[in-house]
Amino acid sequence: MTAEEVVGQGKAGFDHVYNRADPREYFKAIRPLGYEIPQNAHAVFDALLTARGDTASTPRGTTSVLDVCCSYGVNAALLRCRLTLEDLFDRYGDSSLAGLTSEELVSADLPFYADHLRPDAPRILGLDTADRAIAYACRVGLLDAGWGEDLEADEPSEALAKEVGNVAMITVTGGVGYITERTFERLLGTFPTDRKPWVASFVLRMFPYDRIAETLAGHGLVTEQLAGTTFPQRRFESEDEQRSALRGVRARGIDTSGKEEDGWYHCDFYLSRPQAEVESLPLQDLLGS
Repeated sequence: MTAEEVVGQGKAGFDHVYNRADPREYFKAIRPLGYEIPQNAHAVFDALLTARGDTASTPRGTTSVLDVCCSYGVNAALLRCRLTLEDLFDRYGDSSLAGLTSEELVSADLPFYADHLRPDAPRILGLDTADRAIAYACRVGLLDAGWGEDLEADEPSEALAKEVGNVAMITVTGGVGYITERTFERLLGTFPTDRKPWVASFVLRMFPYDRIAETLAGHGLVTEQLAGTTFPQRRFESEDEQRSALRGVRARGIDTSGKEEDGWYHCDFYLSRPQAEVESLPLQDLLGS
């Protein structure tokens, strides 16, 4: 299956809420589906940031992350603030905020996130084609900078390339399938040859990661898959979506029992690092699995 054939295959679309001026409708749409991958990914990213900071001999608070397909900065909120995903669902479902304009919500969210900011909060950058969602996340302080760019189609802008080349880690929680190895090739091409980021990806099991891993290998990164563990993303929106996912996962020779058969998307986790770091501390040991 080619990259072009897998992009977005069979997934329900949330385009009508993914790029609005604020995230209220987005959270309203995904809450009934039990969307939980940002919370499930949080502990993994948190451990990796600590390890990456130690490896780079830099304080955690100075570590920069690029979150790809970041939408409204959900991963950033969990990494930067003392908040859970459920806290965000509750906030944006709060009736007291329902009558606010988007501008008024930004004014309310800015101090809200500042009040919950961790003292060692990492610096987080965002990349997504959803320019309005990116703008919201930047305005309320979840992202230090963000770009509404499509690296599947275009080279990164000068501003994006300049900033991205300094990050310690690239994260993805569900974007693979919409983005392919083209995006990763263009991102890794912004880094100097003597310094590469870690790439941490949660990938729905119906999507192969081989071509992305091969692209990362071309930039000196070795990819490990976390064995024996999958991470629930969300429930299927419909029987058609479930059937499509089951076909895709089974076509890869993967057992769907207890996971997709039970009505949930599940993700595998992949981490790509320089060979020496993989040999020094394998992924299973790094995460204590």
